[in-house]
Amino acid sequence: MKKDAEKTMEEEMNALRAGVLGSNDGILSVVGVLFSVAAATTDRFTILLAGLSALVACALSMAAGEYASVSVQRDTEKVAVAEERLRLQNDPTQEHTELVEYYVDKGVSHHTAVAIADELLESDRALAVMVNVRNGFELDQYLSPWAAAFSSLFSAALGGIFPLAAMLYAPANLRWQTTILAVVVSVALTGLISAKLGKANMFRAMLRNIVIGIITMAIHYYVGQLI
Repeated sequence: MKKDAEKTMEEEMNALRAGVLGSNDGILSVVGVLFSVAAATTDRFTILLAGLSALVACALSMAAGEYASVSVQRDTEKVAVAEERLRLQNDPTQEHTELVEYYVDKGVSHHTAVAIADELLESDRALAVMVNVRNGFELDQYLSPWAAAFSSLFSAALGGIFPLAAMLYAPANLRWQTTILAVVVSVALTGLISAKLGKANMFRAMLRNIVIGIITMAIHYYVGQLI
């Protein structure tokens, strides 16, 4: 039960992480296109079409990227498990030596480390123990690429909606100010959430996201002006 709970929590954290990153990318991708296009034309339909195209492209790209990334990680871990299973079958003495050295490095006496290694390698947990010691992950606790992909898909789409709605529905004389405010608030929120997840400095993460958002808007605005 504990192992299942840990696996579920890890998958939820991975999906949440992908969601936060996807949301931030959705915001910046969509506002980048919106500022370039809106700086070049005031036609509302053109702006809407460009914004929706950017939103869909970003959401699908983020989903595909997360699926591929997590799938590669999952496949790599499965290969590592298969290799460790062969080591246990073909060279148990070397595995025993490595496990003893692992516990000695942890501060356990050599005599105690030998006893621990003997007991663990004779149990049905031998493969799980060696996988964790050698590779640093738990046996059969593979992350779901689909969970990460769908999290990125929906969060990127949701993030992109904020600047798009602000640009389209704000009064004409407040369009730019409203969109900038929507972006600043949105990226500050994603910075706050990411900092909480990573137990980092919240103010620094929020400020960093805001600065990046402002730079992104400025660059794309002047690109649109040049066009």
